[in-house]
Amino acid sequence: MRARNLILTAALCFVGTAVCFADNPNMGTWKLDAAKSKIPAGLPMNTTVVYEAAGDQIKVTTDGTDKDGKPTHTEWLGKWDGKAYPLTGDPTADTRSYKESGTSLTFSNMKDGKVVLTGHIMVSADGKTRTLHATATDANGKKITGTQVFDKQ
Repeated sequence: MRARNLILTAALCFVGTAVCFADNPNMGTWKLDAAKSKIPAGLPMNTTVVYEAAGDQIKVTTDGTDKDGKPTHTEWLGKWDGKAYPLTGDPTADTRSYKESGTSLTFSNMKDGKVVLTGHIMVSADGKTRTLHATATDANGKKITGTQVFDKQ
């Protein structure tokens, strides 16, 4: 009887977590619409971004190109609570933090505790478009700002 209750409770927790994340418009696979984007030289570009539930956390996987046009693949696992969690695959950053506010997210990429890139993500009212406004600091200390527009897949 105890084992059955424990299994039932665990299953309900899993389903509850999945339902909560499913209602979030940020979740899913997003593909870059290069024609609608304004990405200046020196700013990394994501071509695909995937947000998915991973237990009580969120996994964010990106594929794209770095500032030199070389292929990139990053993975981040954490919560949208404003705390920094490890980021893998990005030589310019070792942690990332996300903060959620309604349908928008703000994030910061950090290297050795220093912010190197910030972004603000907005999902359209119909949930079909995601716009990222990003600002990075180049090796000379100059700010670079761009906009990337993504379509939900």
